[in-house]
Order: sequence, then C-alpha cells, then structure tokens
Amino acid sequence: MKIQPIIFIFSFLPLVFLSCQKGQTHSKRVIVVQPFADFSSSLAENVYKQIKQLHAATILKEPIELPTQSFYSLRNRYRADTLIHFLSQSGSADTIIIGLTNKDISTTKGKIPDWGIMGLGYCPGQACIVSTYRLSKNNLPEQFYKVAIHELGHTQGLPHCTNTTCFMRDAEGGNPLNEEKDFCDSCKSFLSNRGWKFE
Repeated sequence: MKIQPIIFIFSFLPLVFLSCQKGQTHSKRVIVVQPFADFSSSLAENVYKQIKQLHAATILKEPIELPTQSFYSLRNRYRADTLIHFLSQSGSADTIIIGLTNKDISTTKGKIPDWGIMGLGYCPGQACIVSTYRLSKNNLPEQFYKVAIHELGHTQGLPHCTNTTCFMRDAEGGNPLNEEKDFCDSCKSFLSNRGWKFE
C-alpha cells in the first residue's frame, strides 16, 4: 500500500514546477522582497507595499547582484530555477524570498529546454522569481504585482486556478494579466488559512 504514492510522485516528477501540495502551512513565515541589481527601486517599493498589505510580515532588502551561474549565454537569459536555488540558499525555514529582476528569465517546460517566462515559483517553495521583461509597459506596476502575487501564491501551496479572472490563472505562454482582477474566493480562503489578510 505504501508503494503507490511513491510511484505517483516519480511519474510526475518532470512536472514538479506545476504541482502543488496543499497540506503545508506557512502562516508564520516572513516574505523577503529581494531586488536584483539594476531593478527599479520605485517598482520594488511599490510591490513591497502591496504585498505587505496582504502579509504583514514582509520586508524589503537592498539590491544584490545576479549570480553568474544563472546566466544562459546561448539565449542571453537567466535560468529561473537557478535563481530560485540561489535565493533559497540565503533564506531559512522561516522565510519565503521573492526575487525581482528586469532580465529575461526561462525554465525547462516539457520538451522545451528553454521556455521564456514572466515568473516561476515552486509549489510549495522557499523562493520564487519574477521579471518585468515580458510585461506590458503601459501598466507595468499593475502587471508586475499580479505576477509577483501569483508566484507567492505558489510558494504557499496554491496550484493554478481555472477561474480566468483569478491571480492564480495559468498564463499558458501568453500574457492574460489584464483579465485578472483578484484572487477568487477559493484561493482567498486558502491564503487566509495561511495568515494572509483580505479586506
């Protein structure tokens, strides 16, 4: 009887970045907003204030350099999974770190070895990364916040949502951010149980 869960886990290992476990709670963890070098200080401050309204235990750190080992020279990109690993090493069991960058970031998706993305967060996880590179410049602060809150949702254990207006919607390779309005009631309930505050 104990073999079945193990087989299930390994059979879906290639899709681990899309999978979520809802059993873990992170209500006491501090969210650390960590900008990388050359990132807009005003945009970092803006997203920090918005996150702090939902999760009071949030701090903003000074910018740091991007790790050289995350650079993928063939595509002039930075590997999101490497950035998440780097951020995780500087945190602890009591923190969730969200990295902010304006660089192009990518990950492996299925048979595509280098898939350009807006953000990435393991679910659940200790860190996530978001980028302005693929976002609309017309309403950049709003779009960036939506990506940031989406990836933080993943770190809390939230999977993608089928509600097309929810922040946890799967972008599916596009940019549907302007259609997203808020967390749906189900996702709000999930995050509320982890200490997030909604008006």
